Amino acid sequence: MAPKPLMPLDEAWARLRDLVAQHVASYPLQTETVDSFDALGRVLAQGLSSEVAVPPLDNSAMDGYAVRAADLGAPGTVLPVSQRIAAGQVGVELAPGTCARIFTGAPVPVGADAVVMQEHTEVVSEGQVRFNEPVSCGQNIRRAGEDIAVGQAVLAAGLRVTPAAMGVAASVGASALSVYKPARVGVLTTGNELVMPGQPLPAGAIYNSNRHTLRGLVQSCGAQARDLGVVPDDLAQTRAALRQAAEQHDLVITSGGVSVGEEDHLRAAVMAEGGLEFWALAIKPGKPFVCGWLNRADGSRALYMGLPGNPVASYVTFLMLVRPVLAMLSGLPWSLPQAVTLTAQFAWPKADKRREFVRARLDGQGGVSLHPHQGSGVLSSAAWADGLVDLAPGQTVVPGDRVAYWSLAELLQPAAQSRQA
Repeated sequence: MAPKPLMPLDEAWARLRDLVAQHVASYPLQTETVDSFDALGRVLAQGLSSEVAVPPLDNSAMDGYAVRAADLGAPGTVLPVSQRIAAGQVGVELAPGTCARIFTGAPVPVGADAVVMQEHTEVVSEGQVRFNEPVSCGQNIRRAGEDIAVGQAVLAAGLRVTPAAMGVAASVGASALSVYKPARVGVLTTGNELVMPGQPLPAGAIYNSNRHTLRGLVQSCGAQARDLGVVPDDLAQTRAALRQAAEQHDLVITSGGVSVGEEDHLRAAVMAEGGLEFWALAIKPGKPFVCGWLNRADGSRALYMGLPGNPVASYVTFLMLVRPVLAMLSGLPWSLPQAVTLTAQFAWPKADKRREFVRARLDGQGGVSLHPHQGSGVLSSAAWADGLVDLAPGQTVVPGDRVAYWSLAELLQPAAQSRQA
């Protein structure tokens, strides 16, 4: 029997998007209310409208003098200072033929219609100020509601809260925000050969890098990562670990054990404990990727994604496939970063039948170079790189060709907001 054709990445993306959309529809995301001071990185479950105007009163944009523009004729006019208004104070109505000493952010007194910056004035005697520049009505005044009007929508549902958004919430007096709870992600690694850093390294063993990498990747997406340890290469123990993980998490991620070797038990375990959506992708690295679900005792489901054991393959498949899933589980829509086109400063003479993602670095001149070692076990190439060059099936490259490039700075950041108000 001929082997099943590998699934193209674009088809995997579409099926994954639909699977997660159906999952969220069946098991709606949970929400909670958090202090707006602690909302950074959370996704708004409800939009926010303002009950106040920002600023609440006309206020001065400068340190200077509030005046009636009609009181100032030609440059050189001198006016007496009738009051002093600091930020946080409210002055009295400005008497005609006088000016008010005013500071940035202070309310403009009734009657004043302009603020003259102090650099354009000169104190000629105690309480007397000369105005040396022409004055126009409205200058240097921030109008009430200029930033935000009463009733205006300021933050939309589906927005990932940024520092600026936190400030906007505070500026309209919102002390609390309704947000989606972070996705709960359980991370399992598999393999009898794995040893934790700090322990002696027996012959035939390797340190467990995936355990650290995947935990960091989950956290970088704004989700809650829970390390579930290492599962031995045993079907019964693998099933038990998946069954337990499904009860406590929205998504279970594993690394290793998803290929076709005699010690690879995860596919069989997932099929026994839930079901498979697809397996085996036409990408390099990352071919033995598994996607499915795990059944819970109450009849609900947890999503499951099985990543390859090779460190770079695990890293790349997380960025390409897990990251957009975590965005949806956080309350954001499905989205992928946009590749940019750059000039290749490398040769790639041997094309592969699969779509390839190779570790690359910008050269500062609009070009991109490759790490010399592209093996799926060379994790140091991922730490060295600042992006991935996306090579289509059958694509060869000579220096000077234009290639698609995915920035790791974008891929390693939490997914972007869905929209703004």
